Amino acid sequence: MKLKFLLFTLFICVIGFSQNNGTITGVLLDKDSNNQPLPFANVVIKGTKIGANTDIDGKYTIAIAPGSYTIQFSFVGYESTETQVTVKQNETVEANSSLGSGSYKLKDVVVKSNGGGREKETALLLEQKQAVVIKQSIGAQEMSRKGVSDVEEGLTKITGITKVGSRGLFVRGLEDRYNNLLINELAAPTNNPFSKIVPLDLFPTNIVGTIDVYKTFNPNIYGDFAGGTFNIQTSKVNKSVTKLNLGFGYTTGNSLKEFLLSQDAETPQGFWGFNGSERELPSFLGEKATRKKFTTNQALQSVSNDKGFSVIEQKSPLNTSINLLHAEKFNLKNNNAFSYLLSLNYDNNFAVREGVDRTIDLQTSGSKYVNNFITTDYRFKTTNSALIGLNFNTDRLKLSFNTMYIRTTLNSIKDQFGQSGGTAIQNTLIRTNQLDKSDYLNGQLLGEYSITEDKNQTIKAGASYAVTKYEQPDRKFFTGIKESEDLISTSYGGNNFLRQYLTVDGDSFYSALAEYNLKFGNDKQNKLTIGYNGNASSMESSYRFVASASESGGISSSINDIDPQIINDILAHKVTFNESSNATYKVKLDEMANAGYANLFWKFGEKLEANAGIRFENTTKETHYRTLGTFDADFKVLKYDNTYFLPSLNLKYLLTETANIRFAASKTYSRPVIMEAFPISYINADGTSTQGNSILKNSDNYNADLKYELFPTAKEVFAIGLFGKHIINPIEKTFVSNATTGTITTFLNSESANLFGLEAEFILGLERIDESLGNFSWGFNATLMSSKVSVSPTSESIDEDGVITDKPTIETHQSRSLQGASDWIVNSDLKYEFSFSNDWTNTISLVYGVFGKRIFAVGTNGQDHTYELPVQQLDFVWGSKISEHFDVKFTADNLLNPLRKLEFGNDGTIKVDEQSLLASSYKKGIGFSLKLGYTF
Repeated sequence: MKLKFLLFTLFICVIGFSQNNGTITGVLLDKDSNNQPLPFANVVIKGTKIGANTDIDGKYTIAIAPGSYTIQFSFVGYESTETQVTVKQNETVEANSSLGSGSYKLKDVVVKSNGGGREKETALLLEQKQAVVIKQSIGAQEMSRKGVSDVEEGLTKITGITKVGSRGLFVRGLEDRYNNLLINELAAPTNNPFSKIVPLDLFPTNIVGTIDVYKTFNPNIYGDFAGGTFNIQTSKVNKSVTKLNLGFGYTTGNSLKEFLLSQDAETPQGFWGFNGSERELPSFLGEKATRKKFTTNQALQSVSNDKGFSVIEQKSPLNTSINLLHAEKFNLKNNNAFSYLLSLNYDNNFAVREGVDRTIDLQTSGSKYVNNFITTDYRFKTTNSALIGLNFNTDRLKLSFNTMYIRTTLNSIKDQFGQSGGTAIQNTLIRTNQLDKSDYLNGQLLGEYSITEDKNQTIKAGASYAVTKYEQPDRKFFTGIKESEDLISTSYGGNNFLRQYLTVDGDSFYSALAEYNLKFGNDKQNKLTIGYNGNASSMESSYRFVASASESGGISSSINDIDPQIINDILAHKVTFNESSNATYKVKLDEMANAGYANLFWKFGEKLEANAGIRFENTTKETHYRTLGTFDADFKVLKYDNTYFLPSLNLKYLLTETANIRFAASKTYSRPVIMEAFPISYINADGTSTQGNSILKNSDNYNADLKYELFPTAKEVFAIGLFGKHIINPIEKTFVSNATTGTITTFLNSESANLFGLEAEFILGLERIDESLGNFSWGFNATLMSSKVSVSPTSESIDEDGVITDKPTIETHQSRSLQGASDWIVNSDLKYEFSFSNDWTNTISLVYGVFGKRIFAVGTNGQDHTYELPVQQLDFVWGSKISEHFDVKFTADNLLNPLRKLEFGNDGTIKVDEQSLLASSYKKGIGFSLKLGYTF
């Protein structure tokens, strides 16, 4: 009874208090963006701590006691403004305003690293100006404007970065292996052993606040660095919002076309990306590899109930996407706040890749095609992701907990038709039915605490735990002679029917950081940072094979519906199946990196700022593997233990209030991608394979940068810079041939490489040219590079028994460009902003990118290199906010639809004796997509 009375009394008091208040409300507009709403700006009652942030539509509301007040409107990089209001009891007063950059002096602005305002282009540009280290960032606003749907695509808008098909991002011409990834400053594992970092196209932009790209090293990021370190800052909640997006896409030559799909993917589970469990290794084979022969029932079980080699014929539907974002923020007592964010995302993509696919053999008479195919690859890809973020903030404490889950599937039916294995037969068909599936779960806890009330001493700490799983369950092939459009003639012998089961379990990945920061000196302008960060991982792989054996002659069957024939032959005892794995099927990998670092920021007067630091990092790696032999043999162990002393120096000199000159120098190292050093041979049905090189060395990298920056206004920049790298033991991809003439993709260390480049970037408002162009802005960045690799006359190799020997180098050229490095890269975008009404605002962007010719694989044994030819990308994006609740985005990408090509060089000692040097080719098609958004 007392409790009810207390609650009733509190309720009456709250009502009474609220009835004495008045309300201030209004809309804040952005003068520099054609008077569009300015979200996440600060609105404060002058002389008090009472205030609010504007929402996504620039609106704000403040409840306050009656009286006369001065309202201050501010946003980083903009001129602040004030307005007077008088509030009366139980009444609402409207106070609207607008902000612009004007002639604002950027040096007077203090940038804070958290909060939604940091996601705006102007805030990030200002942060780029004020930072001592050389970095660039892209935020949610810019990615939305440019029609970017995922993180990887967004990063290609940054100087010197290109996206290369499924091979990830190249930074300054350096491949994926030279990059590193942080999520909220914590190390993150890869979900794919063929990639150094998580493929960034899996991160939808609505779970990202900003992405920082570090092209120069500083001690608080990991020393495994040469190209770039990406730090993804997940979204922070600044207001309560619920938003739903639905998207649809059509791609020429891909959508609504004849399409082949595996039987398990043509289900509701397959459509949503949750198929694959029925394709896992049959339970009767057990955890340990054997040479077990299947019983008749086991053989039937392996091909019945949609587990066999047949496929479904259908029309490829439109691509679809669904995104749901829900966030709530609660303002508590004493300026405390709690918020949560939930993001759920799904998208799929149906693609058809058709073109030539050729490999060559080294022969005394010249280099001839071994395989000469027309390849058609039907690819159905799904991505599911979810993010749960919890944040609690007080004046001195910030706590956040993030849990991220990503699941991907890629169902692929690949037909290779033509000449196979160097034979004269020109109508061989090889079909590969493959599922790539990955699961990625990462939980993070981070905290930051101000030890002193003036916040001159702070501590920051964080930890994460992740588990990953990558599978290619039941990757199956069959090979035969294509007799007609729907008929194949083959036999069960000679590995014509083969199934592979690859699993890479990331059993555990730990990451942690702890950091102490002290501000000192006059006006507390200097800063000392001492910290630790590190990570440890444990991984295990299993690679098993199942093959068929013929008990009779050949067979003839439908290509797409071959299972009934196989079932009949099993029952008639014309075919048997058995496991054909070898002793190398299992590999275990344990890695660890631990580092302590110290970093000193010192301001010398008003002009010069220095950031100098040192990082001590120890890395260990243990690979447990078996060579060819018995399944019970003891594991061999390869151990690597490296300790690195990694100094860095970053200098910034303020030439004027709007111009900087910067210098940076550092030493770092690079580790190979997991599969580049994994001692297994990954085999394809066409005789090609990928072989890891278990004795690959880490590279040592020496880096230097010099850069000039000019910031004419808060929305413009002009920058030009020089960079150089000296890499000892660079890791590169190459092709070699084995005894059966099959092409092997493998990896090697060259002796050293030098890379020099020039980068230029500008963002320009075109009103500088003519006032009538005031709604236009132009962004442009370009990179020119030159690289030279020196090749040692000898190199180390390891045989099947693990014996390491020095042998003469197999490289054809003793001096060449660095594999993966383009001589030039260009990115540009043109933006136009306009309004149909006060509520209906629009932004149109035209985005262009191109890279120069580069080495795809290093030439060996007298053969010249294989080259990747330039690709031009042109995209059109129209974003339209129709009303308070509705927005629409239309995107037309890859408008030029270029042919994407690899080409054999012909400057080796052994020439290619073929009419065409084209190694592979395909077109992506022109994509048109429409995304509809509703904000509740």
